[in-house]
Amino acid sequence: MSERILIVDDEESVRWVLKKALEKEGLETVLAKDAAEAFSCLQEGGIAVVLMDIRMPGMSGLDALEKIRKEGRNISVIIMTAQSTMQNAIEAMRRGAYDYITKPFDLDEVSILVKKALDIRHLSEEVDTLRVEVREKYEGGLVGATSAMQEIYKTIGRVAESDATVLIHGESGTGKELVARAIHFHSKRSGRPFIAVNSAAIPSELLESELFGHEKGSFTGAVARKLGKFEAAAGGTLFLDEIGDMSLSLQGKLLRVLQEREFERVGGTEPIRTDVRVIAATHHDLEKMVRENKFREDLFYRLNVIQINIPPLRKRKDDIIPLAEHFLGKYRDGRGVSAKTFTPETLKALRAYDWPGNVRELENAVQRAVTLAQGDKIFPDALPPQIFKPGQGVTISFENFLEEKLADLVDRLGGLDHGDIYSLVIQRVEKPLITLVLRKTEGNQVRAASLLGINRNTLRKKIRELGIKGPFSGEDEKNDEE
Repeated sequence: MSERILIVDDEESVRWVLKKALEKEGLETVLAKDAAEAFSCLQEGGIAVVLMDIRMPGMSGLDALEKIRKEGRNISVIIMTAQSTMQNAIEAMRRGAYDYITKPFDLDEVSILVKKALDIRHLSEEVDTLRVEVREKYEGGLVGATSAMQEIYKTIGRVAESDATVLIHGESGTGKELVARAIHFHSKRSGRPFIAVNSAAIPSELLESELFGHEKGSFTGAVARKLGKFEAAAGGTLFLDEIGDMSLSLQGKLLRVLQEREFERVGGTEPIRTDVRVIAATHHDLEKMVRENKFREDLFYRLNVIQINIPPLRKRKDDIIPLAEHFLGKYRDGRGVSAKTFTPETLKALRAYDWPGNVRELENAVQRAVTLAQGDKIFPDALPPQIFKPGQGVTISFENFLEEKLADLVDRLGGLDHGDIYSLVIQRVEKPLITLVLRKTEGNQVRAASLLGINRNTLRKKIRELGIKGPFSGEDEKNDEE
């Protein structure tokens, strides 16, 4: 259903004139003579904007507006009236009107106002969708019920509303940026940008320009003015990852920004004020680096107002399975991937591994398993080889494995509704089984028959009927002698 404009007015001529003007602009309209008819139209759905008169029989336009807002409808309401008073204008806006127009009105202006209301509605929907996606992406990765993770959640909640500088410490892959984003999206700055900069990924000679920007001609290649990340993050949060890899000279300039709340672009002379919350992260021991004169002591204390330590995954084993299940849902849902579950053996393998790459490595392993696994169960052999090594503590249940493969075969044969499924499965399984046993016995039909639990003549008959080819397909008297 396309978006429609609801016109509510007790004067038929007004409704007709507005209908013609808006339909001329390609907009679909619905008409109502009073609030009762209007709410019937709203129940049908598809209404994006309402043009509503204040004075109508029964419920007034202002009361109808208030009811619409209380019902939580995402609809822009434009109030119309022939009585232009300050009191009406104030009351309409107080009750949640998008705008307010007076009669007689210019039809072109009405069309422009309605289109503007539609544009803002679309933008609002996009922002809401993006916000949900961002929250799901970055907060959803913070999974875990261990006491260590619970303390991190509490700390995030306590520091989010402040502007205190936060220093996050943890090994690579533990989710330092996830924590930083969670702080940002729970803060009063959530409507402003979150900008992340990896200090280790940018050459030191370019990092200053990346953070503070530069003026045209300030260095070779600076062909135009460039705004830095501090300006891009205005009003929001700047996340400085791997702060321990920042050069000492740049550390001094960062300290000035934190102290004075201002900076200069490279090649510039004009101080630029900044309102940015800084969250830093590192996997280094900064206190040790301070003692070794590799990190500025004054900057360390400026950054270390609140410290959050994220333990490695190997020290919170109870979070491995919940995280794996979370990533399993992420990579199977909405991506055209059939529903999959981990077998008990796979969960055992996941929990037994030490995860030197932490949460990032676990996510990559689950993504790989979802991609490679056939059927609806994920066996250990779908995991990366460094995680699952056959014969080293984790074995695949034969029953589970067989069930998985048979389920896949049955689906390929037409499903359980097939009338002769037993015979079809036996036919498909018999040939590869006999071939496998013959290979393992190097063509010795006596041994193969014994392993299969059938007599030698039956085996020979099966070889001929099934068309099994190979060095063992004929009469091999030498191998048959025992």
